[in-house]
Amino acid sequence: MHFSLFLTSRSRGPEEDRPVMQAMIEHAVDAEQKGFDAVFLPDHHFTGYAPPASDPFVFSAYLAGKLERMHFGFSVQTLALHHPVRFAERLALLDQLTDGKLLVGVGSGTTPEEMIGFGVNFQDSSRLANENLEIAEKLWAKKPGDEPVTFDNGHYRGSVVSRIVPAPYTKPEPRVMSVAARPSSVERAAKKAQPAFILAFTPPVIDSGNAYEEVKKNFTNYRNALESAGHSEEAVKAALEWTTHSYQHVHIAETDEQAAAEMDIILEQYQEAVEREHAANKAAEAISGVNLRPAPDARTEGYKGTWCLYGSPETVAAELQKYADLGIGNVLMALMGGPLTQERRRFTEQSMRLFSERVQPLLQSSEAAAGAEKVAAP
Repeated sequence: MHFSLFLTSRSRGPEEDRPVMQAMIEHAVDAEQKGFDAVFLPDHHFTGYAPPASDPFVFSAYLAGKLERMHFGFSVQTLALHHPVRFAERLALLDQLTDGKLLVGVGSGTTPEEMIGFGVNFQDSSRLANENLEIAEKLWAKKPGDEPVTFDNGHYRGSVVSRIVPAPYTKPEPRVMSVAARPSSVERAAKKAQPAFILAFTPPVIDSGNAYEEVKKNFTNYRNALESAGHSEEAVKAALEWTTHSYQHVHIAETDEQAAAEMDIILEQYQEAVEREHAANKAAEAISGVNLRPAPDARTEGYKGTWCLYGSPETVAAELQKYADLGIGNVLMALMGGPLTQERRRFTEQSMRLFSERVQPLLQSSEAAAGAEKVAAP
């Protein structure tokens, strides 16, 4: 199973933007040294959710010059905000710069404030996301001499006569990852043998009474569809390798009790940052003509059970082993989410150290034991 770092840390004002970005760079370098396999970046705007999230393409290209073996992922690109031609070009270029180590999570977006900032009607976001991805796929497939790719999605229009330069490193196109939230997205990912993000809840409710059972159900639906789609065994294996379960907050301490107490501090600070953005969110909803369900309070047990992983190294390893046994190929973990206080930095350093020194060896021992049992079986 792969382990990936979700690079998030909130900036509460202009004076924090640069220090937070510098800390995120150091966090990514440390993650590679401690055995993580990938870094994922969000695509967010105006909120301070993570300063480099305003252009994860640029930040990923910068990190690619500092990290030797890491994969680079997006969780997720808000397709409705992108010109489809620029999206296709930038992904192809980044796919080349990373030697194909690119994982492109895509979605329609959930935040009206971001949509209106780019002149997009929030109620059109799902349609635009689907159409923009279809246009990008046609552009990646286009060869010189083919008919022009002409498009008009009501927001952007144009015709590409020649081809996208450079061509993607990965053939036939960069690896796209869908959020397997609805039957249509599951079907699409399975049909194209794409990795998928597996949710621990059933939309529109975004907390869960039993995250593992939700992941098991959603992953089983995706895997069954993937294995029934007529792909080669190699293609199925490649898709499952990066199929991802995500945690918004991961924290490790010497004991379960210490981890729980420190996670409460982390989530209290996170919730305070979220609530500071409430007025701007409601103003954007009013402009967009929508009234959305409020985000769940991060301090509730429902949120913790769905989005958080915390405990002693033994507890965390046992929980991750359940997902490895299920067949999940990648676990995406945020270990520095929320405002970057000195206390938060200390918690992050503690979690990273314990994950590297204690959690990973436990998982590797379990994997080795399972392999030995498989070899010994008649």
